[in-house]
Amino acid sequence: MAKPGFHDSALPLFAAPEDADEAAPQALPERLPSYIADHRKRLRARFMDGGANAMPDYELLELLLFRAVPRQDVKPLARLLLDTFGDLNRVITASAARLQAVHGVGEAIVTELKIQEAVAQRMMRARVMNRPVLSSWDALLDYCHTTMAHRETEQFRVLFLDRKNTLMADEEQAKGTVDHVPVYPREVVKRALEVNASAIILVHNHPSGDPTPSQADISMTHQINDACQTLGITLHDHLIIGKSREISFRSQGYL
Repeated sequence: MAKPGFHDSALPLFAAPEDADEAAPQALPERLPSYIADHRKRLRARFMDGGANAMPDYELLELLLFRAVPRQDVKPLARLLLDTFGDLNRVITASAARLQAVHGVGEAIVTELKIQEAVAQRMMRARVMNRPVLSSWDALLDYCHTTMAHRETEQFRVLFLDRKNTLMADEEQAKGTVDHVPVYPREVVKRALEVNASAIILVHNHPSGDPTPSQADISMTHQINDACQTLGITLHDHLIIGKSREISFRSQGYL
């Protein structure tokens, strides 16, 4: 059976395919068919009345797709995206290239999902920036999971703290592959001195989902800790973020 075609551009009256994966050109209705308009109205009303807890993931995803696909039934596309990536988090955090590999997904849908991802990350970051990190640890873990848990490649971040352990800067130091990220202890400590940090927290993710540290992770952490001690900088912790849990070097006795 042929796959349904989706057009995520709201402007032209006639949708024309840009590649072989798109459906054949067809006239888009000037007005939304009543059954689709009623469905969208009901979904919005249910969300406003009961909130997100009253809705399954595919319906929340439909709400996000409404703006990008204004005149078509997006339920099949929402289900296809969830089947492809597994859950709503993975849909929103998937790379643009992987999203566009899904039949029916174009630039407008990718843009809408990336906006949602950026807003979520910005909101979580606001909960921890310029606040004492050690007294808002759960918020910090939530932020790390939101920004890193579903990435497809490894990312290494450093959180810089002042003398009161307030988070003053959060910077990505390196990107890597699915199972490796290059980290240079000298660069980490150099940047800590540049921002006048008194302490740091290291954070990186394991795209495999398992946050168990490798021997390379442990060795690198010890090298950074030695460099920090020499210059009077405290390494509070190293967090490895997995899909559903994290590992703290401090709590596991590695530091």
